Amino acid sequence: MAAIELEGLTKKFDGFTAVDGIDLEIKEGELFALLGPNGAGKTTTISMLATLLKPTGGKAFVNGYDVVKDAEKVRHSIGIVFQDPSLDDQLTARENLDIHGRLYHMPGEKRARKIGKVLEMVDLADRADSLVKTFSGGMRRRLEIARGLMHSPEVLFLDEPTLGLDPQTRRHIWDYIRKLNEEGVTVLLTTHYMEEADELADRVVIIDRGRIVAEGTPSSLKDSVGGDVIKISCDNPEELKKAIEECGCEIADEPSLTENGIVIHARRAEELIPRIFDISNGKGIGVKSITYKEPSLEDVFLHYTGRAYREEEGSEKERMKMRMRVMGRRR
Repeated sequence: MAAIELEGLTKKFDGFTAVDGIDLEIKEGELFALLGPNGAGKTTTISMLATLLKPTGGKAFVNGYDVVKDAEKVRHSIGIVFQDPSLDDQLTARENLDIHGRLYHMPGEKRARKIGKVLEMVDLADRADSLVKTFSGGMRRRLEIARGLMHSPEVLFLDEPTLGLDPQTRRHIWDYIRKLNEEGVTVLLTTHYMEEADELADRVVIIDRGRIVAEGTPSSLKDSVGGDVIKISCDNPEELKKAIEECGCEIADEPSLTENGIVIHARRAEELIPRIFDISNGKGIGVKSITYKEPSLEDVFLHYTGRAYREEEGSEKERMKMRMRVMGRRR
């Protein structure tokens, strides 16, 4: 059975299409990553699945429930950790969890047991009665994950779960996410950190400008780009690109232009690189550097979108709020 099913899911804001006809199926027990830059449609998608936004078109089902017709049932079957902090820092960790349990009508004894269990899971049992305002960013994130698990959800949504955290804390959060998934919780996380999706996910969807541009396991996506990635920094990328294309070199696909040079995919990079130097010397094109490596998810993104992975100006959430304010004024 699918934990999440999307059929042509669409969301428009005042004529702008934030999510554009997404079809997707996520299996029970999967750890699934929705990868893309800010503004790609990730938060809008997760907001619709969590019943916080109504779709403009298409359908979505979570645990077999329609997110529009069965919104209350969906809410009781999911947990969510928002991108922005939402804890009450004037309360203790225990009090924050207790309030969440009460909102889900958990009996007192069960609530107390579950508080102890989830705090233990995220290594915060010794800080149960500390005020949240004394917590570090990583500790707050762990507490938010614990809160999302209080009512034993079947699906957990994590929206940018490690945003703004240092690398060491980020890896600790990864460990907790893996632990949850191993216990049978289906996890859907959104992220714009390539290594996070590569490290955690069973499957990855890359979304850009509201559309799915690639889908598969991290390894299959990297294999799909066609071999090693060669990056060339040079004086005249367009001329060198044309010369490489005309030389009959064995490359997987058409070289891509970037801001500072060229990206090429080739199965025998060590053989191609000397030829590139010969070609550039023959054309009088100055090559500043050539590097090559095995493909990453960033290279996959470049391969499928034709441009470098980037942080778009202004977050999707800020744009969404602005559109909603404009729509509100027009009512």
